[in-house]
Amino acid sequence: RPCKRALVRGLCGEGVILGMRNERGNERTMRKHMPILTILLDDEHHTMDVTHGANLRRVLLDAGFSPYARLTRRLNCGGRGLCATCGVWLETDAPPPDHWHDQLAARFGYPRLSCQVTVTGDLTIRLLTDKWVWGARPGAALEAGCPAMKNL
Repeated sequence: RPCKRALVRGLCGEGVILGMRNERGNERTMRKHMPILTILLDDEHHTMDVTHGANLRRVLLDAGFSPYARLTRRLNCGGRGLCATCGVWLETDAPPPDHWHDQLAARFGYPRLSCQVTVTGDLTIRLLTDKWVWGARPGAALEAGCPAMKNL
């Protein structure tokens, strides 16, 4: 029998517990995997569990990581996808861009906007520590002598 809509029941150490009811009203539960976010910052490697559907920029800021350069920590659009100062490199399993500004960044090889990325699965990102305002494309950064881009 088809199940009706899933309801979030609560959190546990291994993920979200979902309660499902079928047409007869019988309830069953299952666990849904919480995505793992891996953050690469220079030579450091940080891992954290993230709520499915969370905004990447908000997750980073709440965890004490900043996607911004020193000059743009206070001068930015607040996550509206207008200024492109919250760019990060998505290393693995990058979700497709759905915001116009993020689509342009992905198309032309610039860092993706963390404010426009929704975490729906495991994700590895690299925070940019060498940017002044926006991040550069890897080729341009290598030509400028940026050692952090050699690992990309």
